[in-house]
Formats: sequence, structure tokens, C-alpha cells
Amino acid sequence: MTLGEGTGATRSPSVEPARIGAVKHPDATVPRGRRIWGGESSENTIRNLVLLGVLVALIVIGAVTQPELYSDSTWVWNNVLSILQLASVIGVVTVGMTFVIIGGGIDLSVGAIVALAGVWATTVATQSFGPGGMIFTAVTVGVGVGLVNGLLISYGKLVPFIATLAMLVAARGLAAEISGKQTQISESTLINGIASTKLLGIPLLVYILAVVAAIGWVLLNRTTFGRRTVAVGGNPEAARLAGINVKRHTMLLYALSGLCCGIAAIMLTAQATSAQAAMANLYELDAIAAAIIGGTLLSGGRGTIVGSLLGVIIFATITNLFAINGLSTEAQNMVKGGIIIAAVLVQQFRFNAVTQFLSRNKS
Repeated sequence: MTLGEGTGATRSPSVEPARIGAVKHPDATVPRGRRIWGGESSENTIRNLVLLGVLVALIVIGAVTQPELYSDSTWVWNNVLSILQLASVIGVVTVGMTFVIIGGGIDLSVGAIVALAGVWATTVATQSFGPGGMIFTAVTVGVGVGLVNGLLISYGKLVPFIATLAMLVAARGLAAEISGKQTQISESTLINGIASTKLLGIPLLVYILAVVAAIGWVLLNRTTFGRRTVAVGGNPEAARLAGINVKRHTMLLYALSGLCCGIAAIMLTAQATSAQAAMANLYELDAIAAAIIGGTLLSGGRGTIVGSLLGVIIFATITNLFAINGLSTEAQNMVKGGIIIAAVLVQQFRFNAVTQFLSRNKS
């Protein structure tokens, strides 16, 4: 007779072992209001709506300050295209920068990489291979310099700020050496035509930005690479323990940033029909600022391509607004600086106060 049989003892209920991976949905125990208003996706939506509101406000300011211009529908459409074309080159750079920052890094060398890729692509030797050779050279130089950044940071264990700052100086110096501190003229009609070509009335440069942004969005939101980027930026040690090769992934992020710089170099060369060592000056600051106001955390682990693009368009709209009103570049830079500070302060709070207040009132 086994223990408990015929003795009146009751058998303890059997406990079913927990199934591996059977994790309760995170929203299951969350109040209804918190499900609606909380969470990263809703926070991103709120932030993007706020950015759209800022964009609308800038348009209203333009209409109030220059009503005679905004009353002309043809001028308004052409002005919108000008803003988008102005945002196209820095927008492509910002897509790569967004990935780097989400991955927990920073890249201060993007402007210098654009300059180096543009100068290398417009040398006499490179142009002798035609437009295909120019594009290949620009992209290869961009990816190559990005890989060097990644190697220094991942395997050389240099701080990203220091490594990319050193690359900024080195790449600018190499570009000046290659060009002899002279402006190099692009002789390729195909390359130069990229800036003047329009499809359905929209500049080709805008289409290039749209394609790069769409690929970036899919890569970040629909692939393992994107999920690993968020994991590495959010907690590198946890990502390593989860089996992610953090060093290799970080290197690939900087290579991706370099690829975007190579594409941007061709676009910028097409706009100017030339390249020089001083081109793309301060692009790194504009790209970082656009990513920040778009919601990308400087500490890594969070960010969106859509938000970064809205940030780029807002800065391009501010530049355009100041230009049509004849205001100085200094005043424009002060406004941009104020926007960056405000964006960082908002990031610091991460809308927690608002979402918690709404959650309490909805639950």
C-alpha cells in the first residue's frame, strides 16, 4: 500500500511543469487605460503627431509672415518640392545615423565620409570609368570608412565619440590631400542629371530618399537585424548573453552608416556638379539633431525611421522659412539649438508623466 492510500490522507494536487516559452502576454495584467495610452508604440505615435503639429505650425508661420507667397498655389507646391529636395541628402545620412544611435553608438564622421566619398568619386581616374565607376567608388569608400569606424569601436574598444571624431579629422584631411584642396568638377552628365531629373513632377532625389527610408524602416522593424540593433543598444550585455555577436553587429551598424554616406555623396555631388573636401560640413550635427527630435534615444535602444525623417523635414522647413523671410543663418542656428535642447528634455521624461496621467484617468 502506498502512502496516503486507506489512511484518509488527501493527495496533493499535481503541479504541471511550466512550459518553456509560455510567457503571459504583457498586456494581460495591465489596466485597460494603460494598454491604450502606454507602451512604446503609442509613445512613438504621440511623438510623431507632435512633430507633425510642429511642421504645421511652421507652415502657418510662413503663411502669416509671407501671405503673398503662400497665396500662390504654384509657388507653394514648388516650395514644398524645394524643402523635400533640401532634406533629401541629409535625410539619407540621418537614416544611417538613426541605426547607429539606436545601436548605442554615435558617428561624428558622417559629414567627412560624405566629403571623402564625393572627392574620391570625382577624381580624374575614377571618372574615366564612367558614372558606374563613380557610384561604385563612392559607396565602397563610404562602407570602407564605416567598417574602419566599426572595427576601432568594436574590436579596438575605443569610445565611439573618440573614434569617429578622429575619423572626422582624418577623412577631411585625406579628402583635402586627394583633391589638392581644389574643387573637382563632375563631368558625368548622368550623375549631374540626378539632381535635375523629375519623375511625375517630383525630383529624383526625393525618390532616392524615399527608397532609402523605406528600406531602413523594413530593416529596423521587420528583420532580425533591426531587433538585434534595438537589443544591442538597449542592453549590450543582455544581448551578448542572448547569443548576439555584439561586436560584429556594431561593426555592421557603422558600415551601414557609411553606405548611407556613400549614397549621399553621389546625391550631393549631383546637386553641386562638383565635390570638395569642405562639402557636407556639419552634416553630423544635423543628422544627430534630426534623429534626436525624431525620438531616437542618445543612450540607444529606441528610435524610429519615420520620426527621424520628420526631424529632417522640420529642420529643412526651418531653413526654408528663414530664407524666405531673409533672416540670418545665426538666428536659424539658435532656433535649431533650442529645438534640440527641448527634444532632449522631452526624451528625458519620455512622456511618462503624460502616459501615466492618462492611464490613471482611463483605468
